[in-house]
Amino acid sequence: MIKRKVKRIIVACLMLLFLLSAGIFIFRGSLLRHIADQRITLLEQRYGLDISYSELHMKGLNTIAIDGLSVVPQERDTLFALQSLNVRIGLWKLMWGDIKIKEVRLDGLSLNFIKKDSIANYDFLFRTSAEPTSPSEQSSSTDYTRHINTTLNLLFGLLPGNGELTHLTITERKDHNFVSFRIPRFVIEDYHFLSEITVQEDSLNQQWNTEGEFNPSERRLYATLHAPQLTVPYINRRFGAEVQFDSLICNFSQEKVSGGITRLVGQSEVRGLQVYHKRLSPETINLDRGQLDFYVNVSPQAVELDSASLVRFNALTFHPYFRAERVGEKTNQKEWHFTVSVRKPWFTSEELFGSLPKGLFENLEDLSTTGQLAYHFLLDVDFSQLDSLKFESELKEKDFRILHYGKTDLGKMSGEFIYTAYENGQPVYTFPVGPSWEHFTPLDSISPLLQMSVMQSEDGAFFYHRGFLPDAMREALIHDLEVRKFARGGSTISMQLVKNVFLNRNKNIARKLEEALIVWLIETEHLTPKARMYEVYLNIAEWGPMVYGIHEAADFYFAKRPSQLSIEESIFLASIVPKPKHFKNSFTTGGKLQESQEGYFRLIAERLAKKEVITDAQAAQVNISNLELKGVAKEFFRDSIPDAPTYTP
Repeated sequence: MIKRKVKRIIVACLMLLFLLSAGIFIFRGSLLRHIADQRITLLEQRYGLDISYSELHMKGLNTIAIDGLSVVPQERDTLFALQSLNVRIGLWKLMWGDIKIKEVRLDGLSLNFIKKDSIANYDFLFRTSAEPTSPSEQSSSTDYTRHINTTLNLLFGLLPGNGELTHLTITERKDHNFVSFRIPRFVIEDYHFLSEITVQEDSLNQQWNTEGEFNPSERRLYATLHAPQLTVPYINRRFGAEVQFDSLICNFSQEKVSGGITRLVGQSEVRGLQVYHKRLSPETINLDRGQLDFYVNVSPQAVELDSASLVRFNALTFHPYFRAERVGEKTNQKEWHFTVSVRKPWFTSEELFGSLPKGLFENLEDLSTTGQLAYHFLLDVDFSQLDSLKFESELKEKDFRILHYGKTDLGKMSGEFIYTAYENGQPVYTFPVGPSWEHFTPLDSISPLLQMSVMQSEDGAFFYHRGFLPDAMREALIHDLEVRKFARGGSTISMQLVKNVFLNRNKNIARKLEEALIVWLIETEHLTPKARMYEVYLNIAEWGPMVYGIHEAADFYFAKRPSQLSIEESIFLASIVPKPKHFKNSFTTGGKLQESQEGYFRLIAERLAKKEVITDAQAAQVNISNLELKGVAKEFFRDSIPDAPTYTP
């Protein structure tokens, strides 16, 4: 009796399951449209969209077909249009809540990002939600492991093993400028893909080629993009930069390690790279080959480029380390903490100087060296406590020698040479720095008061360092980050001298790097004695409108020779070295020093006393009222003169 009841129950359950399955199969299209319409309604209400389709149905048990799909933001141009799409999904994985796309057939996709004046058809994507977020939601928003895993799950889950995408067009248009990508046919066969891409940006037309493969089970992706002198679109219009390359290769795989960390391991390589931006260099940067072997660790609160990563830059290789994390007790008040370091043990000097991109470091082109170098760099910035900033940079040498200079004689300051001063990129004054110039003043003919005042104001350790003061650069970095602009440079006299003698006035990253390398070479190899370097510095320094060198400065302000300058006069001249064209700001309209100068004068006087250039009694008697303009400069403060006079050397 019991067995009979059990059989009846089993049969009933099987019948019910069959009827349920049959019902789902029969009404699967209606069920699909019902679910889709619910989601569409939510999206339309949330983002102000008009989403429609001509037909949505199921083909068999596991293929979704949709025709005539369009997305139109309210009162905007059409963002998305699709003629037809057939997606075959993995039914078994779907039953367990895992979406796995097995095959895609797509035709006639058009994606248009259009902006006219300040109105864009994609601005809804950047609207912030008005609803307050809970602490748990705020915490999850900074869970980088969760974000990367979600992204990769979508990537490897949505990439089909087979498919064909035809007539794809992606367009970005802003007013009269546009960029379009046209893909006539994108083929995926057994997880291998291949396609040609026609790119048009305004009047520029290009033909790109891409190919690669992926393996969802191994979480691995490999892709290449190549074309002769491929020009990256959009960034010229957006950032004023130009980027070209011949080929780009990238591959990576996802690994899971202990502690809830996700690791991305891979390699990227670029060949024939050319980069231009005025902030980088006035000339195009050429890189024959660049490669990065990377190990990226992603934890819930940080992203880290492991020091096992390797950068290849022409012949130069090094291991970088980078870490970025958000720190702070409250999620909505977290600040960034960045750590960057490079450590390269002993290597041949030609590995560095032979790898410098052509056209980037003009003064170092064809420079030949021998010997060994080692480099260490560390930058640690916690924006929640900037005073804790750490900065270290040291280039060591062993048996290093310059075999020949190449394009520029880096030792030219040791003898007389021609110097040209520039204003706004234009040459304004050319003169020899040596005895043949009537205004040249040897160091022993310059007042020790002036020498020490300038040194204590600009670089008190000039005769003791090797061109760099890491602590001064650290303080400058802290200040610049606090005011969020480049306000201080932390430059030594050596760096200022190299900038003026060897480099142009373009402010860019390449110039700063070239400046650092030239300073290191001059100081390390003692190409110019320190005393001569300081002599050159004082003879080419700008001290006012068309006033160059200490001879002209002493005459312009005080009608004196450099050897005759008083304590107050020396301190004043030191004070205007950073901003010589604004010397009038130090004075009242009557030509007397501003009271605000008192603190600076007192500080430098105390330093002069400590250096025993003056006595403590002399330092105590320093008074800004003792300073009187006697040269051409006093004419700048005569009310009867409508225009400022011009100094004629």
